[in-house]
Order: sequence, then C-alpha cells, then structure tokens
Amino acid sequence: MTGHPAKEVELAVLEALDRGDLNGAATTAIRGYGAAVLTYLRSVLRDEPRAGDAFSQWAECLWRGLGGFRREASVRSWIFRLAWNCALHVRDEAWNRKGRRFETGDASALAESIRTRTAVAMEGRRRALDELRRELSHEDETLLVLRIDQELSWKEISDVLTREEGAAVDANALMKRFERLRDRLRRMAAKRGLL
Repeated sequence: MTGHPAKEVELAVLEALDRGDLNGAATTAIRGYGAAVLTYLRSVLRDEPRAGDAFSQWAECLWRGLGGFRREASVRSWIFRLAWNCALHVRDEAWNRKGRRFETGDASALAESIRTRTAVAMEGRRRALDELRRELSHEDETLLVLRIDQELSWKEISDVLTREEGAAVDANALMKRFERLRDRLRRMAAKRGLL
C-alpha cells in the first residue's frame, strides 16, 4: 500500500463487497481499522476492560452487519458509528449489570490479536492524555478523537454522531464545537504546564 492507508482499506473493503466476499471484507475492515477503533474506544471509555468488551462487540457487529452496509456513508464513518454505538452500549448500566462478554468467534479472535498487539504501544500515550480527557464529556472526547486521531471529515463525524432516532448532526455546528473544545484544551494544558 502506497497511498493513504484509510483510503486503501476503504477501497479494499468495497472491492471485497463487490465480489460478494463478506468474510474478506470484514477481515480487511477489522485489520485495517481495528487499531484505530481500539484507540478510539480506549479514549472514550477510559477503561481497558470495557474498551476490550466494546472492541469485541464492534468486531462482531461489523462481521454480522457488513453485508447490510448500504454505502450511504464511507466505510470508515460507518465503522466508527458502530464503535460509537458499541461504546454507548457498554456504558449502558443494564449492559454492565449483565456483565456478559462475547464468545470468541472469528471476529473476536481477530479483534483480540489486534488489541493485544497495540496495548503496549498505546499505554504511554494514553496516560499522558487521560488526565485532561477526564474533564471532557464523552461526546466532546469522541469529537476530538474522531477529528484529530482518526482524521475523519466533518461529514463523517456527523454520520458517526447522528443517532438512529435523531436528526442529523450539523457539520458546521461540529466545527464550531471543535474550535471551542480545542481552545478549552489549550487553556487546560497551559494551566497544568503541559505546553
């Protein structure tokens, strides 16, 4: 792969779908986006076991749901929308009371191998940002991670954050919210001597 990795993964997933190779498309999507999704889930959930649960749930949902992907958004924004929904599900008190973990299937096994490989690399970076991020709402943190870490477009972020039962989130409003959030983070970091 020589171009932008996310675009190459996107094309590979779409090509596999066009061939009717759902397993190949799902495997490519999990391998191509898995580390980024795991980073996102760790940031949003701020808890390694819960992030692992959400990541396994994401992989299973992706594996089962990719055949129904309607191409109304990019694969990447659809994948992060799945991750956002899995994060919300894991945070749900009823789900936490059940305390169930996914049984290991093909998707979960692949997800676990990616999670294990990236755990050490991400630990140092995560600790440095955790203290500042604890003061953010989950929605603000999601906005930050999707825009900066995952480099999603404003349209893609709007697609991710739009709830199924709700109206679309306005991309312009997200940009303004992001600007305010960025300024707030700069002030917080300066106050703590991190700049």
